[in-house]
Amino acid sequence: MKSFKTKKKLASGAAVLVASILTLAVAQGVAAQEEQSAPPLPLHSVEGTGGVFSTQSAYLVNPAKEGEVFGMPSVGVLHVHLGKGKDLETFSVTETLWDRVELGYAFNYADFGDLPQDIERITGIRIGDQYVGLHNVNARLALMKDGDFDQAWVPALTFGVHYKYNDTINDANDDLMGGLRAIGIDDNDGVDFTLYASKMITNLPRPVMVSAGIRATEAAHLGLLGFTNDRKVVGEGSICVFATDRIILAAEYRQKPNEYDEVPGLFEEEDDWWTLCAAYIVNDRITLGAGYGHFGQVLNHEANSAWGVKAKIEF
Repeated sequence: MKSFKTKKKLASGAAVLVASILTLAVAQGVAAQEEQSAPPLPLHSVEGTGGVFSTQSAYLVNPAKEGEVFGMPSVGVLHVHLGKGKDLETFSVTETLWDRVELGYAFNYADFGDLPQDIERITGIRIGDQYVGLHNVNARLALMKDGDFDQAWVPALTFGVHYKYNDTINDANDDLMGGLRAIGIDDNDGVDFTLYASKMITNLPRPVMVSAGIRATEAAHLGLLGFTNDRKVVGEGSICVFATDRIILAAEYRQKPNEYDEVPGLFEEEDDWWTLCAAYIVNDRITLGAGYGHFGQVLNHEANSAWGVKAKIEF
């Protein structure tokens, strides 16, 4: 296994490369001033599906043109600063077939921050890894489209299956001599099931998109802490207001399952998430976003002043 420093250098190098590509793409997009067709929405969520920041949308990402099978791919990058040395980076890619099936992959890379130091201070145990890696493989099917059956009130409805694999948490559990299993973190992989409805309301002064969904999950902290054997159904949703044709303001809520036992000072209980977000449509391929998160307890510290930035490019 490569050392943490080597992996961190690789991750930093990849981040610089992606940032350079994004900067070049933005510059070319602005210079080209292409005629805008459909806006490049939705964004990629933290888990790599069509959505906002932490929640999904029933609308699929970059669907194929009418009469075609394959849409063009989309890629996204995300950085979230949680405080106390904890950072979360996401790289995501999606491909939509026809306008019904969205396939996607996202890799989450999260620093533990000062958690390893607190573990050693409280327990005397030193864990080897200072980070966690989580793979997300997503498939979503559009069951209904907005306005289907010639009924304007019908929302878009999308069902999703999301396989998650944590490639690090078993090593941390071994270092802790089974301590994570003792609090209910039993697995390094799991499957989420989601059902989302979204509706674009256009008879207001400005368009408003409302999304609401349910999620059946075993994941602790999205799966970054691993997975329990207790599946719980939680709710989540968002409201997005098109303040202008290019600026979207959004608010999100995501309920968390909190199905593991708390270890005070180290592994605190999960809290529900609230986020406020803004997105700017650069052109018909590029969207930039920023957000503020109130995440409550995240492992050994509160993260109630988290902030994040993101970008998505449609090819």
